[in-house]
Amino acid sequence: MKLASTLDGRLHAVLDDRSVDLTDALGLRPGAGGPLLAFLERGGSLSDLHGLDLDALPSQPTDPSRLAAPIARPGKVVGAPVNYLDHQAEMGEQRTIADYGMFLKATSSVIGPTGSIRLPYLDVRTDHEGELGVVIGRTAHRVPAERALDHVLGYAPVLDITVRSGEDRSTRKSFDTFTPFGPWVTTADEVPDPDALELRCWVDGELRQHASTADLIYGVAELISYTSHVMTLHPGDVIATGTPAGVGPIAAGQRVAVEIEGLGRLDVGVTDEGAIAYTDRPGRR
Repeated sequence: MKLASTLDGRLHAVLDDRSVDLTDALGLRPGAGGPLLAFLERGGSLSDLHGLDLDALPSQPTDPSRLAAPIARPGKVVGAPVNYLDHQAEMGEQRTIADYGMFLKATSSVIGPTGSIRLPYLDVRTDHEGELGVVIGRTAHRVPAERALDHVLGYAPVLDITVRSGEDRSTRKSFDTFTPFGPWVTTADEVPDPDALELRCWVDGELRQHASTADLIYGVAELISYTSHVMTLHPGDVIATGTPAGVGPIAAGQRVAVEIEGLGRLDVGVTDEGAIAYTDRPGRR
């Protein structure tokens, strides 16, 4: 099932060109995190969704212009640095996630498919990073890799946007709008093997990244297990699993799209509205 949140705080199942409204049938009262997070926080599961009679619920044509981020404010957004061998080579990097560990992105950096990436600086390069996103469905605390996928609600395309400045990784990746996410979450039962998905990322139609999640250094299950031994993962948390080679700069007026096999296509614009010179940043002395 493909689960989409809309700008008016409703939860929908996307069925080809139609969207079925699940909100009232599930008795959801969304908070700031959106309807899908409200569903997960009260203990909702895939079995609850599969028990719905979708034919009996109201539906309408799917309207991409009404889609919000599937989860507007995850409890955590966790990132995996240097988790593809080709990206490691591209960066001339000797270390991997095994050495760096995970990093956190501000949850306020999340936007949906109708949003735009806002460049913070006029004179510092900002890059795209197309990634597979994992949405946690059940609390995971020190879970072994062989049971890790049991804790997944589903998967979605994610862009991890990064300023190439001197601050630490979490700062450079946490600006508002720096985590585009969506267009929906495809539930885990529709993804037989998250380590065998084709990923592609374009900037203005130029294909920049093309890889398979089979090339992850830490596969999805191992990544969840590792992360859960550092921090407890709660329903609605999102893990960005790392980016392959092909990372490059983006500029105002461009569009960035990431598409993952079976999971949909996330396509957002880029703007420099409000951007400043790096030397004019607040806090500089």
